[in-house]
Amino acid sequence: MRSTRATLVIALTAPLLLLLVGCTPAVVLDAADDAANPACAPAMVRLPDTVGELAARETDAQSTAAWGQPAFVLLRCGVPSPAPTATLPCITVDGIDWLRDDSNDPNFVFTTYGRTPAVEVIIDSDGNPDVTNDGVSGFDVLSELAASVSEIPADRTCVSPEVAGS
Repeated sequence: MRSTRATLVIALTAPLLLLLVGCTPAVVLDAADDAANPACAPAMVRLPDTVGELAARETDAQSTAAWGQPAFVLLRCGVPSPAPTATLPCITVDGIDWLRDDSNDPNFVFTTYGRTPAVEVIIDSDGNPDVTNDGVSGFDVLSELAASVSEIPADRTCVSPEVAGS
C-alpha cells in the first residue's frame, strides 16, 4: 500500500517539477522613456523568435526584448533619436542605419539613426564565461532585426564623412 501511494505521489508531482525546471525568470530591463510610443508596436510584434541560435526571452518592461540564456542581446524601443554625430560610426545593415557605440567594449550599443522613436540594441558580451553567443555577431543580430526595425519609418539617413563635410 505504501509503495502504491509513493508511486502515485511521484507520478502526480513529476510533471509539475518538470514544468518548474523549464521556467526561466523574465529578463529585467528598464523601459525606454518613449516605450509607449505607438510606433514601437509594429516593430515589436515582428521581432524574431531567435537571433542566430539564441532563443527569445520574456522581459519585464514595455517595448523590450532579449535573446539568449543568459541574455546576450537586449533591445529597447523608444529611446531618443540620436542627433547627427561625427563621433560615432554609422553602419548600414540591410537598409537600417545604426550608430555604433563601443565605448564600453566588449559590450556594444547600436542605436538606429533617422528613425523616431529609435531602437537600441545592446550586445552584452562582457566576458562573462557563462554568456555564450553561439557564434552570433553584432552584424548577424542587426541583420536579423532589420525587418522588425524597418516598421519604424526612416526620416533621414547616415551620410559619409566626405558628404557631411561639404
